[in-house]
Amino acid sequence: QVQLVESGGGLVQAGGSLRLSCAASRRTISGYVMAWFRQAPGKEREFVARIGRNPTTYYTDSVKGRFTISKDNAKNTVYLQMNSLKPEDTAVYYCAADTTGAGGYNYWGQGTQVTVSS
Repeated sequence: QVQLVESGGGLVQAGGSLRLSCAASRRTISGYVMAWFRQAPGKEREFVARIGRNPTTYYTDSVKGRFTISKDNAKNTVYLQMNSLKPEDTAVYYCAADTTGAGGYNYWGQGTQVTVSS
């Protein structure tokens, strides 16, 4: 079992920044693929960014150049630095872990709300 707890969400004006954190309960996340997803009201959950073991990173096009995913293996924590925020970034942000390497995310956090005002 892996428990994921997100924090760092809040209300910010357009153009502002937030840093989300995802703390994992296991002693090491270095072998996992970790990702951030988001779900806006009335929309399906969508992929935002992921970080692999190398650690390679990958982003959805809408956040490239504005968001940065990183991880601290010693702290078992994954971060999402979000800059130049836009109102369309408003969503509940979820942390997810792929612990099996099978390509699916088998553990999810409870989510943290990010609201960007115009």
